[in-house]
Amino acid sequence: MNPTVSIAVILTVLQVAHCQMIKDLSACLLGQNLRVDCRYENKTSNPLTYEFSITKDNRKHIIHSTISVSENIYRSRANVTMHKNLVCLHLQSFTTSDEGVYMCELKATNDYTGNQSKNITVIKDKLEKCAGFSLLIQNTSWLLLLLLSLPLLQAVDFVSL
Repeated sequence: MNPTVSIAVILTVLQVAHCQMIKDLSACLLGQNLRVDCRYENKTSNPLTYEFSITKDNRKHIIHSTISVSENIYRSRANVTMHKNLVCLHLQSFTTSDEGVYMCELKATNDYTGNQSKNITVIKDKLEKCAGFSLLIQNTSWLLLLLLSLPLLQAVDFVSL
């Protein structure tokens, strides 16, 4: 077998072996609070562990984690919610001193291929406000059904007149 083809096959197998993959990392302001959304694709039913951290002044600070211990300065201000294919960090009372490079790191239990991570630079003046319905968009099947049923609802309303 050609060595180039062998390497391509091995890389493909390793990519498929990952139990989860971070698809997107975004940040927004919800009032005075920061929300960091870590969207992922999970290919297993194994429990997911996570870690949110920030790098400031060339030092990594753990904000909230199930992998390691969070730092005291963030414990009372941070919480995490998990939804289908979404892990959200909520940091209360976000200020310019909380600016930096935020990292989301995910690992599925018994996934020996390593952690998946993604970074985003967060600067308060450049953050957009969070959309109120962003969590609902995660499962778009209800939205598609609603859009497809609108003509039917209009027809029923017209017939009843």
